[in-house]
Amino acid sequence: MPEGHVIHRLANRINGLFAAKQVDVSSPQGRFAESAALIDGTTLDHAETWGKHLFIAFDADLPANVLQIHLGLIGQLKFTPLADPVGQVRVRIADDEWAADLRGPQICRLITGAEKARATAKLGQDPLRADADPEKAWAKVHRSSKPIATLLLDQSIFAGVGNIYRAEVLFRHRIDPACPGGSLSRTSFDAIWADLVELMPLGVRDGRIDTVYPEHTPEAMGRPARVDAHGGEVYVYRRADQPCLVCGQTVREIELDGRNLFWCANCQHGH
Repeated sequence: MPEGHVIHRLANRINGLFAAKQVDVSSPQGRFAESAALIDGTTLDHAETWGKHLFIAFDADLPANVLQIHLGLIGQLKFTPLADPVGQVRVRIADDEWAADLRGPQICRLITGAEKARATAKLGQDPLRADADPEKAWAKVHRSSKPIATLLLDQSIFAGVGNIYRAEVLFRHRIDPACPGGSLSRTSFDAIWADLVELMPLGVRDGRIDTVYPEHTPEAMGRPARVDAHGGEVYVYRRADQPCLVCGQTVREIELDGRNLFWCANCQHGH
């Protein structure tokens, strides 16, 4: 599932191509045809994100004029020069040059402003948003007995954080993934939050997740660059059974709440 930085990149792309322009909206697949017809030919106002949710507002005189999208596990939003759609395109937004084609989303619906407010009220604090309030996230973490590794993926606490950022920030601050939220020190929480605020915008900028410090890059260590579909240089994510870049011990992997967790037991023992 794409992490929050990917959704922010998509919003930026939509704004760059279509904001303040009259657009054609269609549903080549047909499953969104009725809703698409309502906003077809209107002006796309702007796109924004909250966590892993993308909201596209249209300047349409309608009760429901916001397109809410959540890609889920298999969804894709691709941008191509205008041509005939290929495959099962749920929604197409296009002008006379470019098309944005949505395929396989988990959520795709036209909603009102009030419905958008209710949807975002259920989401946690997004480190990529200027209006994020870490105090609200801390309050939920501090009173929880669940492991911090579980809480970091709870979208009602940390909106937009996914499996890669989860594993990497815990490693970067030597925090035991099993540490209960209630046992996590405020200093450690603040370090996690500050790291997310620093790392996730870099992911938006670069389109990849890099988390290693300069002294652990391939160039500095004389090691091969990481080859992985997700890209980026990381410490533990998807490096199970490989040596830790810091201590040399074997990186471990375990399933936690249906997701694979990666960590170094030798480095990560703090609270």
